[in-house]
Amino acid sequence: MLDLLSDILTKLSVQGALYFRTSLTTPWGIEVPRFNNVARFHFAHRGNCLIEVEGYEKVVALEQGDLLIVPHGASHKLYCAAETRDAVLPLDTVIERSGYTGTGVLVYGGDGDERDTQLICGHFSFDPHAKHILLERLPPIIHLRNYGETAGKWMEATLRMIGDEAGGLRLGGDLIALKMSEAILAQAIRSFVESDESSRWGLNGFSDHHLARALDAFHKDPSASWTIETMARIAGMSRTNFAVQFQKKMAMSPMQYVTAWRLEIAKRCLTDPSSSVSDAAERAGYASDSAFARVFKREIGLSPAGFRRQITLSSAQ
Repeated sequence: MLDLLSDILTKLSVQGALYFRTSLTTPWGIEVPRFNNVARFHFAHRGNCLIEVEGYEKVVALEQGDLLIVPHGASHKLYCAAETRDAVLPLDTVIERSGYTGTGVLVYGGDGDERDTQLICGHFSFDPHAKHILLERLPPIIHLRNYGETAGKWMEATLRMIGDEAGGLRLGGDLIALKMSEAILAQAIRSFVESDESSRWGLNGFSDHHLARALDAFHKDPSASWTIETMARIAGMSRTNFAVQFQKKMAMSPMQYVTAWRLEIAKRCLTDPSSSVSDAAERAGYASDSAFARVFKREIGLSPAGFRRQITLSSAQ
C-alpha cells in the first residue's frame, strides 16, 4: 500500500509545511479559514482542545497525543472548552494580537491555565490541477487516536519528535520538523484506508491484498497496454471476480481508474513547457495523439492544448 500511496502523493505534488507551534492558555479560540488545495493538520503535543470543522456535525475532542487532519481545507474553529467558544477569533487577528512573527512559538490566550495547550499545526499543499480519488473521497476529518495501537509506534515517535523540534532552539529543528511532517499525510491516509470506515468512502480497495497488487503494478508502468484481464491475472483473480470486486470496493471500474490516472500523468506532463502534446500522449499510454486528445477532451473538458494554455495563463496571473 505504501509504495502505491507514495506514487500517488508524489505525482500530486504533495508538500508539507508547519505554520506554527502554539502555547495557548484559557480563554482562547482560533478560527482557521478555508483554503483550497490544502489539507490542514493539528497535533495535540500537550493538553487538549475542541474543534468544529465545517461540514462535520460533531465537535471533535482532541486529546493529548491525538492528530486531526482536515483533508479538504475546510474552515474550522479550535477552542479550549465549550464555555469559551465565544472567545474564537479569526486566525489573522490571533496572530496580530500575539505578536507572532512566523518563527518560534505562537503564544496566545489569557492567564486562566497553569498548564498551556501546545498544538503543532501545519498543512499539506497539492497541485491545484491534480486529482485522485484517494484524496477526493477522504472524509471531512481524519482523527487518529492511540497511535501505539492504531498507527504504530513510528507515527507516535514522529509526531512527538516534530513537537520537540518545531519552534525549538536547537540547530536545524524547524527544518527537521518540516521534513518529518511530509510523512504524516501518507501515514494518516494509510491508517484510514486500512480501517473499517474506508469502505463507506469507496477506498477500501487500496487495502485489499489482491486489488492493491494490480493497482501497484499499474502505477509502476501506467503506459503499458492494460486490460481488465491483465490486471485480474496480476491480482490472482478471475476477470469477472476482479471487475466485480473492484467496482464494489472502489466505486468505479478498473478501466475508469486506469484512464483517470493516465490523464493525471498527461496533465503533469503538459505543465512542463519542454514537453509536447505527443510526449504527454506517449507517457499516458496512448498510441496516437488523436486518440489521446479525444479522451482528454471528454474527461477534462479541454483539449490538451487548451489545458496547457489555461495552465500558462494561471501561472502568469
